[in-house]
Amino acid sequence: MAWTPHTLRRPQVCVLGSAEPGSAAHDLAAAAGRLLAQLGITLVSGCGSPATRVAAEQAIAAGGLVVSIVPPGEMPAPDWPATVVIPCGMGDARNLLMALAGDACLVVGGRAGTISEVCLAWLHHRPLLPLTGCGGWSDGLLDNPPDERGNAPILPWDSVAALERQLRQLGLVAAAGNPQ
Repeated sequence: MAWTPHTLRRPQVCVLGSAEPGSAAHDLAAAAGRLLAQLGITLVSGCGSPATRVAAEQAIAAGGLVVSIVPPGEMPAPDWPATVVIPCGMGDARNLLMALAGDACLVVGGRAGTISEVCLAWLHHRPLLPLTGCGGWSDGLLDNPPDERGNAPILPWDSVAALERQLRQLGLVAAAGNPQ
């Protein structure tokens, strides 16, 4: 589907992963959050790691929408970086919801929870946008996909400009104007 200014549903990109403050990956996660907001793309995240939290904070600061799917059954504190919070009460099983909630999944670094979400996204044919050159699971996804099936495109990025090109290649950016 091509996104146009007349499309009712905004495109959604799920931000997965982890990276520590002060790292290049953390800085790029922040820049990615701003970019998603500027392009009119809803950011979906758990907002629990420093990288996903800063992406959400920057998306909100840029006027974007952020949906946070949190593992516990309770609402987080009022300062949680989200426009909409969905407490799922599913613990780590929430990873399936995360994988399904995006039209694509942006992957920053990552640990065990990230690779779980990546594999679920792959099984459900969600394009993967791994940050490369900064460490973590995302670094090796292009050369080592979850399996041999080729379920979805893997479109790496190493800069905000490269990420924008990949989002446009996926058709997640309206041809003229933002899909708001």
